[in-house]
Amino acid sequence: MQADEAAEMMEADKAENRFKQRAAVVIAILAMLLAITGLGGSNAGKEALNNNVLASNYWSFFQAKNVRQTAVVLAADEFELAWANDPSLSPEARAALKAKAEQYRKTAARYESEPETQEGKRELIARAKIHEAARDHALKQDPYFDYAEALLQIAIVLISVAIVASASWLAYVGGALGVFGTGLMLNGFLLLVEIPGLS
Repeated sequence: MQADEAAEMMEADKAENRFKQRAAVVIAILAMLLAITGLGGSNAGKEALNNNVLASNYWSFFQAKNVRQTAVVLAADEFELAWANDPSLSPEARAALKAKAEQYRKTAARYESEPETQEGKRELIARAKIHEAARDHALKQDPYFDYAEALLQIAIVLISVAIVASASWLAYVGGALGVFGTGLMLNGFLLLVEIPGLS
C-alpha cells in the first residue's frame, strides 16, 4: 500500500465518520421533535375529550332547565286558567292563585336568562358552544400530530439504516420526511393550513 492510497482511505474514513456524526445529530433532533409531537397529540386528544364532556354537561343542564321551565309555565297557565274561569273562587283565593302564577312566570323568565349565576338557558347554550368550539379545534389538531409522529418515526428509521448501510441517499429521504413531519407538527400546534381530508 502506498502513502497516497493510505491517505485516501483515511480521508474516506473521516468522511464516513462525519456522515455518521451528522446523521446521529439529525436522529437526536428528530427524536426530540417526535417527543414534542407525541405530547402535542396527547394534549389535543385530552382537550377534545374534556371539552366534549363539558359541552355535554352544559347541554344536559340546559335540557334540565328547559324541562323545569316548561313545567313552571304549565303550572302558571293552570293557575291563571283556574282563577280566570272559576267564578266560585273567593277574591282572596283568586289573588293567591294570581300571585303564584306571577311567581312561576318570574321563575320561568329566570330560567331563560340568569346572568348573575351564568346558569340560565342562554348562558348555558353559550358555555356549551365555547366548549364545542374548543373540542372541534382540538379534533382538527389531532390528525396533524398523528401523521407527524409517523413521518418522524420513519425518518429516524431511514437515517439509522443509512448509517448502518452507509447509504447517504437514505439519509436524504429520511431528512426530507423529517422536515415534512416537522411541518405537520408545527401545523398541529398552530393550524396555519388545513389540509383537506387530513383534519
